[in-house]
Amino acid sequence: MARRLSVTTGQASRAGVKPDNEDFLACHVPSPATGDDIQLDSKGIALAIADGMSGSDGGKEASQVSVSQFIADYYGTPESWTVKQAASKILTALNTWLYSQGQQKYGTARGMVTTFSAVVLKSQTAHLFHVGDSRIYRLRGRDLAQLTRDHRVWISADQQYLSRAIGIDPHLEIDYQARSLQVGDLFLLTTDGVHDFLPDREMAGLLLAGGDDLDAVAERLVQRALENGSTDNLSALLVRIDALPEPDHAEFYERLTQLPFPPDLRPGHVMDGFRIIRELNASSRSQVYLAEDTLGSGRDGERRLVVIKTPSVNYEDDPTYIDLFLHEEWVAKRLQSPHLIKVCAADRRRSFLYTVVEYVRGQTLKQWMADHPQPTLNQVRGTVDQIARGLRAMHRLEMIHQDLKPDNILIDESNTLKIIDFGSTKIAGLAEIQSVVEHNRIVGTANYTAPEYFKGGTGSNRSDIYSLGVIAYEMLTGRLPYGEVSPERAAKKKFVYTPARLHNPAVPDWVDAALQKAVHPNPERRYGLLSEFVADLRHPNQGLLEQINQQPLIERNPLAFWRTVAALEFLVIGGLLVYLLRP
Repeated sequence: MARRLSVTTGQASRAGVKPDNEDFLACHVPSPATGDDIQLDSKGIALAIADGMSGSDGGKEASQVSVSQFIADYYGTPESWTVKQAASKILTALNTWLYSQGQQKYGTARGMVTTFSAVVLKSQTAHLFHVGDSRIYRLRGRDLAQLTRDHRVWISADQQYLSRAIGIDPHLEIDYQARSLQVGDLFLLTTDGVHDFLPDREMAGLLLAGGDDLDAVAERLVQRALENGSTDNLSALLVRIDALPEPDHAEFYERLTQLPFPPDLRPGHVMDGFRIIRELNASSRSQVYLAEDTLGSGRDGERRLVVIKTPSVNYEDDPTYIDLFLHEEWVAKRLQSPHLIKVCAADRRRSFLYTVVEYVRGQTLKQWMADHPQPTLNQVRGTVDQIARGLRAMHRLEMIHQDLKPDNILIDESNTLKIIDFGSTKIAGLAEIQSVVEHNRIVGTANYTAPEYFKGGTGSNRSDIYSLGVIAYEMLTGRLPYGEVSPERAAKKKFVYTPARLHNPAVPDWVDAALQKAVHPNPERRYGLLSEFVADLRHPNQGLLEQINQQPLIERNPLAFWRTVAALEFLVIGGLLVYLLRP
């Protein structure tokens, strides 16, 4: 049976010699008892510690709010987000709130200030977030290592101040690191009332001799620091890794294949209440059908029309393919945009493996392009803008489509564009989870696939921008910026841009410059944001145009370069002939 992440925790916190305890700590372990055990895989285990800054009027409130809100909000972030994305957004929002509250309540920018350290354990990785002078240690074997650095500035031997903390400044800089986990790893989070009065060697000895009762171990750490003369609040939070998730191949495949592949469907066949009307599309990977829902009705009491996608029997024993097929519906359920196809709610028990999405009356962008071989620049701009809106909704959830092409874009009767087919979508949050399958093969269509994929690189939002740039180029010219791309030879292909205005002189040079940047072979030299590309297609970007014009002619216009070379060769040869043939 597949093992899941399992830990043991312990904690202790005391006011010490101070009248009030301004430290705060918490740990959340999703479990069946709390009804959120699914989040153990998708979000992991979160623990955090904070120490309200001395001299901060609202330090105690700041530490409590930071820890409790971080734990609560983290589990409310989208499952598609990475741990880093989720935690960073939460901490940035917390910092803004504490900073403003400190000014409103106490009339000072340092009114609500706290240190903060957190560990999120997800799959086989520990994600560490830190600001201030609380600390995170790791005991591995017999070696104790401090994983964080103190954000302190020493004025003299006995005077210091925090250089970084939550709520101290409108801008928050967070230290982040990811550490691989091993069974037996013991993480220790402390406030300065403990680690300033407990040498590392003594701390390691207490941890090694502590035993299995981690609450007792935490108490001993606090007590020893107090005995050593601690003058501050004292808190210690422990978590030990007892088991790491190791998916079992047989169990994973069994879960994927709980539902059989559908039989060969023909018009008139009824499957789970869906009557097949006709086949819309078929490929080696899937079949797509128009169907009528005999168990539900749409608007005006008419029976609802839907689209059913079924997997190809060619992949019935391919776990990677089945996993991707299931991910498509998972993705669609979490996306909300008028420019993304909507999945139909599961309102019945299914007998087979398939997905059901809304039926869009209209045509694909590929069909539209065939019918309109010379669209206006405004039509292209409108198309790019709508596609970008759909992609932006995906990118906000850290999803990358990875198979954007004219075939995967529908245009409905009101000229609204919708992106379809999320079978190749990369989901950052799920990529962090240990899996028995590797989704590392190129699944997009070569002509629209960013070059970094062919070189073994990982995709990013810039990869989708590349695909969108190719579509815009094709709409304006009827050609591809780098010609036909063969998947077998793409890794060695030299991607040399052919200016769009060579195929279509009506394309302004500043629009051509925007297209060239969008489809640049190097992702670092592409647009970083969709909005930048959309804006540069609507308004001339003189800076970009100057940058393009400063490129060598062979890069800016390779055809013109070689024509010039050929003309010079012709002149040289002609001159030689005249010289040799003269009387």
